[in-house]
Amino acid sequence: MKKSLFIAFLMAVWIPASAQQYRVPVSEKHEKMQTGQFEPTWESLQTHQTPEWFRDAKFGIWAHWGPQCVEGSGDWMARSLYMEGSQEYKWHVEHYGHPSEVGFKDILPLFKAENWEPEKLVERYKRCGAQYFFVLGNHHDNYDLWDSKYQPWNSMNIGPHKDILAEWAKAAKKVGLPLGISFHADHAWTWYEPAQRYDLKGPKAGLYYDGNLTKEDGKGKWWEGLDPQMLYQQNHPMSQGSWDNGRIHAQWGWENGACPPSQEFVTNFYDRTLDAINRYEPDLIYFDVTVLPFYPLSDCGLRIATHLYNKNPRGVVFGKILSDDQRKALTWDVERGAPNEIIPIPWQTCNCIGGWHYTTSIYEHNHYKSAATVVKQLVDIVSKNGNLLLSIPLRADGTYDEKESKILDDLEAWMTQNGESIFGTRPWEKFGEGPVAEKDIKINAQGFNDGQFAGMDYRDVRFNQTKKYLYATAMGWPTDQRLVIKSLAKDNPYFKKRISQVQLLGYGKVKARQTAEGLEVELPQPVNQIAPVLRIDK
Repeated sequence: MKKSLFIAFLMAVWIPASAQQYRVPVSEKHEKMQTGQFEPTWESLQTHQTPEWFRDAKFGIWAHWGPQCVEGSGDWMARSLYMEGSQEYKWHVEHYGHPSEVGFKDILPLFKAENWEPEKLVERYKRCGAQYFFVLGNHHDNYDLWDSKYQPWNSMNIGPHKDILAEWAKAAKKVGLPLGISFHADHAWTWYEPAQRYDLKGPKAGLYYDGNLTKEDGKGKWWEGLDPQMLYQQNHPMSQGSWDNGRIHAQWGWENGACPPSQEFVTNFYDRTLDAINRYEPDLIYFDVTVLPFYPLSDCGLRIATHLYNKNPRGVVFGKILSDDQRKALTWDVERGAPNEIIPIPWQTCNCIGGWHYTTSIYEHNHYKSAATVVKQLVDIVSKNGNLLLSIPLRADGTYDEKESKILDDLEAWMTQNGESIFGTRPWEKFGEGPVAEKDIKINAQGFNDGQFAGMDYRDVRFNQTKKYLYATAMGWPTDQRLVIKSLAKDNPYFKKRISQVQLLGYGKVKARQTAEGLEVELPQPVNQIAPVLRIDK
């Protein structure tokens, strides 16, 4: 390669997007971005403020539900079934067939949602304290859960033959919950790359999987007339190191040799997302990406965020792995984890009681998070100026199992008694005290540190406040019924007023006195099974 060409190549690859034109700009031939106060630039979007309603809400529930629940073999099964030797591959081959003959496209008709009752589900979630409700618009499997104008592989054409988003939106509106939609299909381009592979050993070695099929291959098949490449999006070279199953994580931000997406694919995602926003009018949208979809290769994500903000001034757009400046434009989302400090700008944790898609083995081995774990995570997150978005996995038929039902019952009981200490609150001078509060806990990429918050007990106390009250929540009940809160000791620098009265939510007034060691509180027998909440007049 000539030196001048080599230098030009390096500039095209390495110059950041802020210093050059986007390599894959979207086309607005079909869907026009809503114009208004905001422009699709970071400088403009940074003038948008996370709305107060979201700061007050604190807790949302997410129906992360779609056709990957059919086999019950775990999240990302539509990718893993193409990984020879994986558990998902073995399950799929044993129960459905070899991926050269039966691929994920053939699982879609089995997603029927036959027992799904969206209004009852959303009503149940609201009783558990949810102040907003999230649904899956599409996942990395690239299947749209609505009557999509731009993706024929959708829930109206294949599977339940229902507009899932329309019915979820109707249910949320009926009970007065803001609606959120998550869009994940932008990564189908690299996520489905294993579908281009073939077995390396065994009787079917060398037979390509169905990710290479074309529309012409469908003659006489159930999917005749549909183009598998509209689903799999594999008419492109594999990314560098694509046969390494873990390589995708290092390429999540379209770096490290990820095959760049085409303008056609980027624009299709843009069109689909705007179509859903315009139809169902969500208040929140979530992307499972680094920063925004296709960033920094494309302006796609900036245009989608601008569209929502201009269309809905109370809208919220989430992004992951954000810089400080980007957190001014988007609301930071932390996956399965949390920072261990108060974050000045409102943020959110997304987490799940099990796997992101329904996983039968989690049910069978009793590996769900308990309601106690959920409550402790919620209290901890709220003390740091965050919200919790919690996924309750649904089976393919649209129902949750009896173990999940028990978790919801326990969560409802605690929230009914103690919800006033969560909703509408703000952080105090410090978020908490105790062994976990004092740990140096780091964020791992998107998050993934919630295991380090395990084991919190009565020694870990979390604080938050309203204008009238300070709330102190112990992460468990002391066995001797004596709780000492060190941060509220006599002459402490945080709460100057003498504490004369302490209320235990769900009980009433309890004996308390301030000493040099702390606020010493005598508790009764537990009034709930999870955590006591003290209310102190300010």
